Amino acid sequence: MYALYFILVTIICCVMMSTTVANEMKTHIPFYKEMCKGIQAGEMCEKLVGYSAVYKVCFGMACFFFLFSLFTIKINSSKSCRAYIHNGFWFIKLILLAAMCSGAFFIPDQDTFLNAWRYVGASGGFLFIAIQLILLVEFAHKWNKNWTAGANHKQMWNGLLALVTLILYSVAVAALVLMALFYTRAEGCMYNKVLIGVNGSLCLFVSLVAISPCVQSRQPHSGLLQSGVISCYVMYLTFSALSSKPPETILDENNQNITICVPEFSQGLHRDENLVTGLGTTILFGCILYSCLTSTTRASSEALRGIYATAETEVARCCFCCMPDGDADADEHIEKRGGQTVIYDEKKGTVYSYAYFHFVFFLASLYVMMTVTHWFHYESAQIEKFFTGTWSTFWIKMVSCWVCVFLYLWTLIAPLCCPTREFLV
Repeated sequence: MYALYFILVTIICCVMMSTTVANEMKTHIPFYKEMCKGIQAGEMCEKLVGYSAVYKVCFGMACFFFLFSLFTIKINSSKSCRAYIHNGFWFIKLILLAAMCSGAFFIPDQDTFLNAWRYVGASGGFLFIAIQLILLVEFAHKWNKNWTAGANHKQMWNGLLALVTLILYSVAVAALVLMALFYTRAEGCMYNKVLIGVNGSLCLFVSLVAISPCVQSRQPHSGLLQSGVISCYVMYLTFSALSSKPPETILDENNQNITICVPEFSQGLHRDENLVTGLGTTILFGCILYSCLTSTTRASSEALRGIYATAETEVARCCFCCMPDGDADADEHIEKRGGQTVIYDEKKGTVYSYAYFHFVFFLASLYVMMTVTHWFHYESAQIEKFFTGTWSTFWIKMVSCWVCVFLYLWTLIAPLCCPTREFLV
């Protein structure tokens, strides 16, 4: 239900940033001008569209999740009074969310509010990106640890490890070669050449570190599977960043401006901008929602604190990321009723942290706000131009790429830097 609330507000934000929807409403809604004046939204409802409206709606949604995050701190049982509020009263919560989003439009001194809220949104958006990257590193380590545990009993898992590792590195190398072919040229494109070279070198460096003897002596489960996952993600972020960079233009022999450093066929792919934007936006926010939901499991929340399950408790599975945690199988109370199996495992508290659950959605609200409004290019932002290149989007993706490499590298060298401390990765 919380995810549905999040999706609903996200759709409203996309509609508010769409000039196409605004023009269609003006054309097809009778008495549109009178209705706008009646609700005091301006002559043509200009107060309900644009980046400022998105900031206000996301302010209401962020406050909603932040208040619930404070309200659910230290809940240790799903049978407590506060837990019942967390798990029910959906209609009342929907009214509360709508009231908070609407109330943001009545905040006095709008200019000061928007300027201050922009920096809060940027900080929360960066933190949400960091959580996504930490969870990716946790996913890579969990995958390798799970399948390595299976290799101790069946050689089949060794074969699967080798096959998947080969596929991951093949994809990463192919992506690197294709970007070098299509995003660079003999003259110019210096940004692209340097960044492709740097990120490719980083992938090679972390791969060598992962299998180095000093790392292997402290972390026997470290291997090329994790670095293959990281390398693929780094190549994806590099491609995404290069695609988000504003196009470079030069004068040809006829003194005509031509675009360089982008694939020649990319313009044909973007002819139907509405289709591309709709599909890309759906995929993007699907990934955001997935990050919100997966980051609230017990294993992931413990991973954010540097706590990982030991290899002895691992049972190798092909779909390991969709299965319950290893410690959830022991001595748990199972009750069947109404055709469902209800598992009560609250020896360590609730099955997941309610406060952390809402806090992740709070950060996701800020991330959506900044993404939909093109981060620091908010004044010219439109949902139809969602994938138009901007320097702020380019550098955010590129820095995310380097932070991801740093986080993975730290999980490798941390036991060497702090030998007296135990690291379970």
